[in-house]
Amino acid sequence: MTSAQVDTEHVPEEGYERGLGSRQVQMIAIGGAIGVGLFLNAGANIAKAGPSLILMYAVAGVIIFFIMRALGELLLYRPVSGSFAEYSREFLGPFFGYFTGWTYWLLWVVTGMAELTAAAIYINYWFPEIPQWVSALVFLVVLFVANLISVKLFGEIEFWFSMIKVTAIIGMIVIGLGVLTFGFSAAGDTAAVSNLWAFDGFFPKGIGSSLMTLQGVMFAYLAVELVGVTAGESENPEKTLPKAINTLPWRIALFYVGALTVILCVVKWTEFAEGVSPFVKAFAVIGIPAGAGIVNFVVLTAALSSCNSGMYSTGRMLRTLADSGEAPKAFNKLSASKTPAFAIGLSVLFMGIGVVLNYIVPEKAFEYVVSVATGAGIWTWLMILISHVRYRRAVDAGRLPASSFPAPGGATGSWIAIVFLLFVTGLIAYDHEARVSLYVMAGWAAALGIGWLVLKSRNPEVTARRDPEPEKTKVG
Repeated sequence: MTSAQVDTEHVPEEGYERGLGSRQVQMIAIGGAIGVGLFLNAGANIAKAGPSLILMYAVAGVIIFFIMRALGELLLYRPVSGSFAEYSREFLGPFFGYFTGWTYWLLWVVTGMAELTAAAIYINYWFPEIPQWVSALVFLVVLFVANLISVKLFGEIEFWFSMIKVTAIIGMIVIGLGVLTFGFSAAGDTAAVSNLWAFDGFFPKGIGSSLMTLQGVMFAYLAVELVGVTAGESENPEKTLPKAINTLPWRIALFYVGALTVILCVVKWTEFAEGVSPFVKAFAVIGIPAGAGIVNFVVLTAALSSCNSGMYSTGRMLRTLADSGEAPKAFNKLSASKTPAFAIGLSVLFMGIGVVLNYIVPEKAFEYVVSVATGAGIWTWLMILISHVRYRRAVDAGRLPASSFPAPGGATGSWIAIVFLLFVTGLIAYDHEARVSLYVMAGWAAALGIGWLVLKSRNPEVTARRDPEPEKTKVG
């Protein structure tokens, strides 16, 4: 009897296999903080903001840490796989859980569309004779099969993808520091720390232009919250999740702030433009012959890593929605390997449609997909923060047990992050190109609103507020 109670307490009714070890959760957390946004999009942002982009990444990194500490406190209060939707449902109401779950699903589906297309383009660098749609389809099928086999295989693939990205960035930093210190390579004569201010200052385009890059910077940090989705399948969430979240500041300091600082010391910011990868440019200036090929391989793994994560998270979020009656019950089923095969399958089907669309529509579609993903990401982060504020109030009032991993300063960090995200939303509204994401999100909200009304008329009990099941609140 006691044994059964312990099992119920530590393995919620979700039925997932707790197959993600500490090593894999750590790397998923690290990989989530390094994406195509850093390897490619940073070039355009450097051209807009100059060296001040380093400061923008640092400020945004502090906000991301506030978001992750808020999520960490909630995860250790109640570690469940559909974390964002579950906490929104518990602390804000059923509609917000429904809206957040479907919006996070949208985020990863559109991101998957973009990343598959990007991966196919990177393959064309080596094999231009292979049609783009063939490469995209092969990657889609391989990652789909890997996600169906087991969560352990997903974790292992993500571990090695992340390892490649981390190795590339650390290599760039070490080589760059060597150039600055010893003056070797073709860049030795021009590389200097003074490059950070020597060309029209640290804010060469003005503070306003620097602030406008924040929307692109926030896109680069998308997926850092993925570690929260792993909560239901982590072997020991009470130990692995706090460790993964607490190491976030040094990851941001090293991989973003550190890498960009070194690159902008080695290469003058005036040499960057849209479509120019900072890493490719730095390797080229230093004079490493295989630099472009190396970075192309790294960016390919970053795209595949993101798509792999997308399949994982959309499947889990869709199953959470089905479990709550907010998606068809078929998506609630687990396969023999304890993976949500039907839910992953639907997500992959939509990503496959994205491959076709990206083949037909102009290149501008990629930018639109990125902006839509940013809008969906900001909504997700806001829901995490507001849920955390509500949770802290409930703890202070004695209505809920305290988490074993409280955020420093209580809800203060969450309030700061909420204001910051609303400010970034204002910047998106001000930018005539990025503004399209708000129009898409408005249309998405209208569609979900209609879906909610239909759900309410057909199944009213699904839309009623429900307390979380008792065994879930025992963990932490």
